[in-house]
This record gives sequence, C-alpha cells and structure tokens, in this order.
Amino acid sequence: MMRKLVLLIIFTCSSVYAQTVSTAKPWTYWWWMGSAVSERDITLQLQGFQKAGLGGVHIIPIYGVKGYEKEFLPFLSVEWLKMMGHTVREGKRLGIGVDMTTGTGWPFGGPNVTADMAAKTMSVKNGDIAVQPTGQKVKRAAPGGEGLVFDPFHKRAMAQYLIRFDSSFLQIKDRPRAMYMDSYEAYGANWTADFQEEFKKRRGYDFIARLNLFTDTTDRKESQLVKIDYHETLAELLRERYAHVWTDWSRQHGFKTRYQAHGSPGNLLDLYDEADIPETESFGSSRFPIPGLSIDPDYSVKQFGTPNPLGMKFASSAAHFSGKYLVSSETGTWLGNHFKVSLSQVKPQIDELFTAGINHIFYHGTTYSPASEVYPGWLFYASTHFGATSHFAEYFPLLNRYVENCQNILQNTRPDNDVLVYFPIHDLWATRTQFAGGIHSLGVHHVDEWLLGLPFGKLSEKLWRSGFSFDYVSESQLKRLSVDKSGNLDSGGSIYKTIIIPESVFMSEQTLKELTRLAKRGARVIFEERSPATVTGYVNHRAREEKFKAGINELKRIETVSVSADWKASLIANGAVEEELSERGLTFIRKRLDHKVMYFIANVGNTFTEGWLTISKGQNFEHYDPLTGKESALTHRKHRGKTEVYLSLLPGQSCFLKQVSENRADDSAVVSLKNAMELSGIWAVRFLNGRPALPADASTGTLKSWTEFSDAALYFSGKGLYTLKFNLSHEFVGKQGLSLDLGEVREIASVKINGVPLGVAWSIPFRLAIAPEVLKAGDNLLEIEVSNLSANYMRLRDTQAPEWKKFYDINMADITYGKFSAAKWEPMPSGLLGPVRLLYP
Repeated sequence: MMRKLVLLIIFTCSSVYAQTVSTAKPWTYWWWMGSAVSERDITLQLQGFQKAGLGGVHIIPIYGVKGYEKEFLPFLSVEWLKMMGHTVREGKRLGIGVDMTTGTGWPFGGPNVTADMAAKTMSVKNGDIAVQPTGQKVKRAAPGGEGLVFDPFHKRAMAQYLIRFDSSFLQIKDRPRAMYMDSYEAYGANWTADFQEEFKKRRGYDFIARLNLFTDTTDRKESQLVKIDYHETLAELLRERYAHVWTDWSRQHGFKTRYQAHGSPGNLLDLYDEADIPETESFGSSRFPIPGLSIDPDYSVKQFGTPNPLGMKFASSAAHFSGKYLVSSETGTWLGNHFKVSLSQVKPQIDELFTAGINHIFYHGTTYSPASEVYPGWLFYASTHFGATSHFAEYFPLLNRYVENCQNILQNTRPDNDVLVYFPIHDLWATRTQFAGGIHSLGVHHVDEWLLGLPFGKLSEKLWRSGFSFDYVSESQLKRLSVDKSGNLDSGGSIYKTIIIPESVFMSEQTLKELTRLAKRGARVIFEERSPATVTGYVNHRAREEKFKAGINELKRIETVSVSADWKASLIANGAVEEELSERGLTFIRKRLDHKVMYFIANVGNTFTEGWLTISKGQNFEHYDPLTGKESALTHRKHRGKTEVYLSLLPGQSCFLKQVSENRADDSAVVSLKNAMELSGIWAVRFLNGRPALPADASTGTLKSWTEFSDAALYFSGKGLYTLKFNLSHEFVGKQGLSLDLGEVREIASVKINGVPLGVAWSIPFRLAIAPEVLKAGDNLLEIEVSNLSANYMRLRDTQAPEWKKFYDINMADITYGKFSAAKWEPMPSGLLGPVRLLYP
C-alpha cells in the first residue's frame, strides 16, 4: 500500500513540478567565489550534484579567492550572465534546478544605491530626532555587487535597486526558477525620509510631537501605545515597499520567490506570506539528547542560540494558511566547525525541520571550486561543507535519498492542523528592546528574546509538547478566513477546528472586528485565561477603548466563544486532537492525502524506544521507513476502547505512518529485539585510503578510537577496515528479525557478513538488518569499513600547509567567528568504538 502511495506521489511530483525539475530532492546553496567560474567546471560540478542526488542549486555570488582576480566576473556583466545562462541550460539537461539571489552577499544593496536611498537610523537626543546613514555596506559582496545597503522602508529604493536587473535580464533567455532574498540584516535601519508623513497618515497624529512618550522608559500605557504605533508603521512600510515590490517584480519577470523574512521588524507571518516559497533557517546545533549524538563543543549557544521549531513554524504557518506547497529552509548553517560535521549530525536537524512543516531542504552549502584546485578546495566560511571534497562525499547520496523519500510525501500531502494560534505582535511591540535601532527584530537565532518569553510563545510551547497540531495566524490573515457549516475555519489553504487567543494585553479594533465576524458565523474562539483589556492606537484612545471593551464583552457573549484557564479542555471540546506521540517524547507532523491521515514521526529525544501508542486520527496504519525505503505492516490492538499501534522507533530514527483501509497484523505479530550478544575477539584493522598517509595495520581486543593506535593514526583521515571472526550456534541460522548494532561509530560504516553487504550505517542508531540466509553455524566473518572526519588531517595541514585559506573578506572563520585554525584541535574520535552486538528476538 505504501509503495503505491510513494509511486503516486512521485508521479504527482513529475506532473506538478515538471516545469521546475525535482523539488523532492534536496537543493544546495552554491557560492560563486568572485564569480571566477568557467563553463567546464560549472558542468562538472552540476554533474557531480546530479550523481549525488541533489535536485537544484542556488547561486550566490560572493567574495573572491586571492590569486584569481583576473578571472573575477563582475556581477550582472555580460560574462556573468553568460555563465548563469550556461548553468540554467546545463541544469535543464541534467535535471538540476537553478535559483539565484537578487544581488550578492546580503542584505540587498550595491553600486546603484545612492546616499539618499541608503539605510538610515534615527535616534532621539535632547528631545529631538537625529537621522544619519547607517553606513552599512553589502556584507560579503561579490565583485560588481559592492555598495551601500538600501533603506528597506524607502518608497522608491527597491524599485530603483531592481532597475539594473531589468536591463540585465533583457539580455538572456535562460533564466533561474526563483529569486531569493536572504534574512533581514539591515542593522540599525529604523527610519525613512517620509516616515513622519506616513506615520501621521496611518496613525492619525504627529510622531515627532510624541517623542517624549516614545522614549519613555516607565512602561506607562501612553508610551506603550506610541511604541506600538511606531513599529506598526515600520512593519507596514517594510511589507508594502520592500517585500511586496520585490515579489511583484519577480513574478512579473517569470520568477518564483524564496524569502527569508526573519530578522525583520515586521510581522513575519505577513512577510512570509508574500513569497511563493517562505524560507526559514536552521542555524547551529539543536543539541538533541539523542544518545551518541556528537555536538561541537565550540558552538556558542549564548552567542548564536539554537534552532527552534516554534520559530520555524512562522514560515510553514504562512505556507499552510495560504495553500503554498513548498516551504524551504537554509539547512546546516554552522552546525559545527569546518571538517567536523558528520551525516549523523545533519539528519536530526532535517527531521526537526520536517516536523515543523518544512519540506524543501536547501543545504548550506557547497562552494564552486575548480577541479584543478588542491584539497580542500575553495570553501565558504559559514557552512557545513556538503561539496565534493567533504569527508562524507562518498555517502552523501544516502542522506539525499532519505530527504527525497521524505519530501516526496511531505510536498504532496496537505497539512492537517486543528488549531490556529493568534500572534499578538502588539504586545511585543509595546515592550522596550535593546536591539540595534531600538526596534524588535524577529530573528531565528534567539527566539528566547522575542518569542518564548511571551505568553504567545509559552502557549505555543505547551501546545507543541502536548501534541496539538497548530499554525500561527496574523491580524491581516484573519480577514481571509471563512466559516463552514460545521464551524470550521477555512483559510483557503487549510481547515482548522478552532482559534485560540493567547493571554495578551493589547488588541486592535481590526482583530476584534474579525473575531466577532467569525464567531457570529459559528467559529469556535478561545481566549486563554482572559481577554485583552486595551485597544491599540494612541490617537483618541480613551473614547476608542470604551467601544473596544463593549465589543469584547459582546464577543464573549457569543455561544461559540469561551474564556478559559483550562485551554486544553476547551481545545478538545472544540474538536482539536491531543496526540499521545508528544507525551511519549516523539515529535511529529500530521498530513492528509485525500481523506486519509499520515504522520511523519521523528525521535530526536532519549525517552522512547518502542511501545504501544494511541494514534488519535484514523484506525489502521502502515509503516514506511524513508531511510531504507521499506514498508511494513503495523501491529494493532484494541485497548480501553481505543486503537493502538506498536511502534519501534529508537532515538535518532524517523518514520511515516499512513492510514490504510484494513489491518495487516494483530498484536501477535509484535517483534522486539530484547536479546543481545556482543561480538568480541581480536579485531584486525587495516587502513585502506586517506590522508596524509596510511597508518600501519593494527589489531585490538578492545574497540577504541584508532587515534590511540599510533602517532600516524592521530592525523589520519580516511577509511579503515575492521575484520572479526565470530562463532554462532545453529539457532541463529535462518532466524528472522536479526540486526547488527555497531554501537558508536565515528562516523560512517559499510558492513559485510560472510561477504554479503548489509548496507551502510550513517545515522544514529548505527544498526543494520541481517537477512536470514546471511549467518551460518560455526565461523562467520564480519567486515566493517569505517570512514572518519577530515578534522584530524586538517590538524596537521594547518601546521604544515595552511595556504588553502586564501579568501578575501572574512577569509576563513571558525564557529566563534575567530580566525580559523585547526592546528590546536584535539584529535577527534575515529573508527569503530562499539560495542558491536547481534540483536535478536
């Protein structure tokens, strides 16, 4: 059944996205350093991407490489456009899609940004406004892209900026699929030339005349109201003059848009909603408590924060609400220091993205590097290295196949979220901030600074941990909701059972109007704890607040509206489902295909291994493992009036559950691998290939890091072969349900028993199934090829030949943004650390 589903989805992908090549396969950022590119090397690298299982590239022109200045191609020059056109044509031939940034580096700016259109910052000194340029220039600019960052609130700056692209694209026929805008990083920008005029027109009073309230630090109501009005004006200008102008221009020119709205002072839901493909970012390590998961100790949580699914859900919520099928993510940014990231670290980060609603992975990333360049080639400073010289390049297709298997399903099923959570951004805008320019920047790095501490964030975290499926909704999005005959909320893209308003102080008249409209038509509305007491807007506030309170009281008298401290009971009464999966330590996203539900479930914790689970929606389910591509029946039982399934999902694993018409297994089919036999003896270790030279063969009775074998092994990066002879009794011959558990592997293991390949273990847990015919009575031969990281070799390389670090701008930085050097690193554990065990029922 699941095989039929996957085939159906693959067919759907090929028909729906035929014009854009495969979006089910992961794509990658592709930095063109100095744009010193050639047609030959572009083709070679695209062929490599195709072989690795990538579906597309995202061209980002960036700073150059020292010694290659004569080969730099100025951005948007005739020569540069020729190379981009060649990339698109070769991509079409190879089935590789192409996106590009509408600029170089980030944020938008460049040589055509004049001083009057450059970003500006406002400060208040001695009761007067002082306005001056931020002076910010394009960060990491490529040749031909250098210049000032433009004012994101200016009424003509975006349109003026895009003129150079108009003239450039007139010259070419072969164009990328999409334009891309990176996260908002216009540091300190908080003003524009006509802000005072726009503020008065939109808010009804003179901002300058109320500067004393804007700068007030006592948090009295009048001060909070002015702060809200100021932020709301900036948010409107940002959406109308920046995001909308860019997306509209892109569509007029035949491009889709990928937009990272985070980091901006606007309402992220509205900004993401402007794009065809909203894009979030997974920056750094989430520090999952998965046993055996390695985490780079140099990564600073205090400095960079950790990825958080509640922050990611702003992008997916906008897509779900509007019925957009693709939600992308910049994935793997600074997951660990260069040369230290393993595939086993990447997978859980991707699983977290999937459960947050992301379904279009963009690796961050790969760097264009000439084939003639010596190891490690050209590298971008802030990324996980997914390129051809990566230590996991040989096994990269396995990760890509896993992602493709998942995205084939996730992109072609619809979200099935019960709850809409209103985002009361006015409460955030009312608070003081220490951010640059005195504005609230809603970034993905430190969601604790603007999301998790608010009642909205606290409620969302409780919903997430309680197993409710939900999306966020903004004030402007409320206007697009309708109510069906059953009282469900229809956004045009999704159907929801109920809407909940987190405990909040402020609410606009517009929000109250929309909630009242929906409630009168039968929508189920819940206020957490209490209803808001204060209307937004400083002008005529007292008179407006009286009407607001009367309106709130009217709303609460409608039958379908409740104010409840027991929000969980209210949600359930309104038809929302609380999934037991979360209570058991699993994360999930629930989707629909036709009228049947489907779950993607990830175990990124350390509490669940196997057991009976109640699945709240649907009765009969089938299991699909996207890692192996195998489907299997799930064992069901009736227990206390509910249908339960028996699920085995170890920390680090993931799966799909697909609703089917009838059971194919009952509770007698439960198989649990509760017995283990350690395979021990004398292990022979022979090094096969790698850098800088092969260490001498070794043997050991105790599995340990091969860095302990010899001085040469301390610096070795490559592949070692472990062999062991072990004896088995007749009871294991032909036995079903056997597995080999490799224990701790640093980092990837390819396994054979008696010459029969079992497969490659590249993610936690490092387990492989053993077919019944593989084992024999008596002596058996186990062979395990293990590949480690490149970090140990780079320890030596950076003491002897650090000449590879030859880049302009930031050159190479480490994970703390200090000067990169591997010379003082401690040796990284390498090889088979075990214990190796035979698992059986």
